[in-house]
Amino acid sequence: MYQRIGQAAYKADLSNTLTLMEILEQPQQSFKSVHVAGTNGKGSSSHMLAAIFQEAGYKTGLYTSPHLVDFRERIRINGQMISEAAVVDFVEQYRDQFSSLGLSFFEMSVGLAFDYFRKEEVDIAIVEVGMGGRFDSTNVLLPELSLITHIGLDHTQFLGDTLGAIAGEKAGIIKPGVPVVISERQPECDPVFKKKAAEMEAPLFFAIDQVRPSRLYMELDLKGAYQENNLRGVLAAVDQLQAKGWNIQASVESALSQVCALTGLRGRWEILSRKPLTICDTGHNFTGIQALMEQIKGLSYRQLHIVWGMVGDKQIKDILRILPQSAFYYFTKAEIPRALDAETLKREALKFGLAGKAYADVPSAVKAAQAHTLSDDLIFIGGSTFVVADYLTHLA
Repeated sequence: MYQRIGQAAYKADLSNTLTLMEILEQPQQSFKSVHVAGTNGKGSSSHMLAAIFQEAGYKTGLYTSPHLVDFRERIRINGQMISEAAVVDFVEQYRDQFSSLGLSFFEMSVGLAFDYFRKEEVDIAIVEVGMGGRFDSTNVLLPELSLITHIGLDHTQFLGDTLGAIAGEKAGIIKPGVPVVISERQPECDPVFKKKAAEMEAPLFFAIDQVRPSRLYMELDLKGAYQENNLRGVLAAVDQLQAKGWNIQASVESALSQVCALTGLRGRWEILSRKPLTICDTGHNFTGIQALMEQIKGLSYRQLHIVWGMVGDKQIKDILRILPQSAFYYFTKAEIPRALDAETLKREALKFGLAGKAYADVPSAVKAAQAHTLSDDLIFIGGSTFVVADYLTHLA
């Protein structure tokens, strides 16, 4: 599966998914949906929207990826994970057909989610794109609304090495006549979205033009300054969905104050302990990590300890260049084949003035950090979704 293997598991083609939908008798046509793409912020935005619909009383499906601890995190209804029995039954029912088709892990997961949402008769499903948009398996939906969050340089070997090219892939979710909200204005991306929306005759809304700054002053349980742009996009999406007849405006503030409790979201500026203050975050590309480092600068602490691991297909040198030299590092490796060896990471980091030690796995790296901290220190755990996943699994 792509989550573990990387490039070899990626398919830039929807033919398998279309065949899968035929086998499952077109489940994607049986429920209303909101489709969410982007480089950074699409997961948080999806969970925010799901919380808003739940709080308004709608039976709400949520499909996201990757998972952190349990595969079933990817498929939820009103915050509750799909049951183990439902997963097993689905695989047993279709195993032979899936094997003969050579379906990917992600394609099967999308099929399972859509089949489950149909069986459970959800009122609406919030569906997060896995990667890109144009060829993503989720892109068989005809949604109520499309939402595209921040565009950054990630998965460049698949999506292109410019923001404009990547925006073109994300714009692939724009459907004929379906309103599309863009969370942020970005000079390289805006013309791409305008052109695609015009081709599709899809009403296009830039959130910054739609949402007054005064509306952003509300209490969010999703911490992190980077959530402001996500919030703006979500509020603009809510306006458009309300206009289409979804009665959700009144539930916004209440829902956004308890997104994690309502949806089960974890790993977004998550505080794991207070003394010492220990925070994890799944931000893993240049833009995401840049935002995290700015957030850390705003905190008060004696010494910064960073537990850090990366996967081998990221912009390693660009990212290492922006990490603080004043921190002490605990370099580590998540338990997936794509992960960069800890000793290799340590050697690369040293070239950028980042000093520390290497540890074989994430729990041992965190344990070492805890052994060297005082109560007024800060421990940050991150660099990769899978580093956070390994530690949360260890805590479970």
